[in-house]
Amino acid sequence: MTQIGNQREVVSIMTAGRKYEHVAVLMGGWSAEREVSLSSGNACAEALEAAGYRVTKIDVDRDIAKRLKEISPDVCFNALHGRWGEDGCIQGLLEILGIPYTHSGVRASALAINKEQTKRIVAPLGVPISEHRIVDRTEAKQTHAMEPPYVAKPICEGSSVGVVIVREGANRPPEAIGSIPVVENEILVERYIAGRELTCAVIGDRATDIIDIVPAERLTFYDYEAKYAPGGSRHILPADLPADVYRAVQQHALTVHKALGCRGVSRSDFRYDPATGQLAFLEINTQPGMTGTSLVPEMAEYAGMSFSELVAWMVEDASCNR
Repeated sequence: MTQIGNQREVVSIMTAGRKYEHVAVLMGGWSAEREVSLSSGNACAEALEAAGYRVTKIDVDRDIAKRLKEISPDVCFNALHGRWGEDGCIQGLLEILGIPYTHSGVRASALAINKEQTKRIVAPLGVPISEHRIVDRTEAKQTHAMEPPYVAKPICEGSSVGVVIVREGANRPPEAIGSIPVVENEILVERYIAGRELTCAVIGDRATDIIDIVPAERLTFYDYEAKYAPGGSRHILPADLPADVYRAVQQHALTVHKALGCRGVSRSDFRYDPATGQLAFLEINTQPGMTGTSLVPEMAEYAGMSFSELVAWMVEDASCNR
């Protein structure tokens, strides 16, 4: 059941009997989020070993199929982040090899990695989104794609890689727009919403409590440093929100998770402006971070699940045909 308002419902999701013994933890890879993935993978491997699993850590390269055939794991814990690990590619390979895996499947992963595509799917379901458009990066460098303030970002990246905020009153687009990672030279531009950064996870079929993320004063927004550097941000859990806003965020997180066909664990991010009451869904992460500063382990712990219990549940939830 979905949690209601600011009331904490302790989630107890324990494995009733193990299906798997040997877990291959996939991490690293070659995306822009490689270093974060290595941190996630090492943390998850340690927790799985503590839970009693036999664990093989794999720093994924383009010979991953050969490596998996050599070690023949029962299941793969997918700790890859970003392209190739979060966009359906590794999921498709694991389907071909017939190895069960964690998190979302091929279709949901491919849909969710594309921020604009995700918005197009969930908006008709009542999930609030901000004004946005896909634009040519070259043109966006030369003239404002919309009246400032706005945010320019990659269509298919995570961890705030390449995000550029264009402030109100900016005379011209900043040079940093030219460095945003692109797909067919296109980027996403969306209206900037002042206020607070909120995030809510879904574990299985439950929405967790909500975290209000407050970046360190030295940082302008919840960027890569705020996400992963110690002291980069402060997490308020549960977020201090009006009850109707709290319920709305949880329901929208569930709606997005289900609409895309996500499995296991996901995390949806939102912006909320208390001054205007505007709430907007930003994106869903189908491979949320699992590092020492990550949000999902913190939300799970608040709900009564230790880190080892969380990753053990994710392993036992793994399957093919996801």
